[in-house]
Amino acid sequence: MPRKSPAIKKSDEKSTARPRAKTPATSDPDDLANLALKACLIARDAAFNVRDLLTNSSRMAFLAIKDCEKELDLIERQIDERLPEAITRVNESRARQLLSTLKSTTDLERIGDLVMSVALRVQARTVKIPASDSRQLIEMAAVLRDMLDLTHQGFSNLDLECARKVLQMDKEIDRICHALFQKHLAETVPQGDTSGFEILLMAQARERAGDHTTNLAEDLYSLIEGRSLRHMPKKKAAN
Repeated sequence: MPRKSPAIKKSDEKSTARPRAKTPATSDPDDLANLALKACLIARDAAFNVRDLLTNSSRMAFLAIKDCEKELDLIERQIDERLPEAITRVNESRARQLLSTLKSTTDLERIGDLVMSVALRVQARTVKIPASDSRQLIEMAAVLRDMLDLTHQGFSNLDLECARKVLQMDKEIDRICHALFQKHLAETVPQGDTSGFEILLMAQARERAGDHTTNLAEDLYSLIEGRSLRHMPKKKAAN
């Protein structure tokens, strides 16, 4: 029977639980690739649930994010343990795919950690986040969720256009983060009031999660094109 995680809300706006498929115990390359795709969906769900946490202060959303973070840790560990055996039994092309799987799950695990850090800061607050700040943080969460959705589509279908869109969308996360920093750094706050600083830490965590998602898009590009974007000018890479 598949293990169910009742706290997790699907990112298609429904609040029903999403059953988690059993994790394969083999080192088959296809199983490892499927694990990485599963991790992408879990990270996407985590980003969605942050939006619900900010909007409704939902305890269920917080528990869902916590569950997602644990699952991402588990998947990264499983792939790390199984990949060395798998890579010794495949050709060069498949070896590249396996290395991409390893790098992707590392980025996805880090995204889970960053989303969890935001959730913990929201839970620890004793005062409500100002509406304007909450709106911008929710917008960042929505963009991150869409970026992860495109990443999953891109790796599932080997679609280069998905990678290009993700690289473009990261600019929106950067823009919102920059606007929040400009606003709060220009404010005069009472001594000892760290509420604005906490909001900036949340925004920075989202911005870093966006950076990890662009890493995924760059890995997808490399997998499809056989060459890396990391040594190309950023402007050219995003076109």
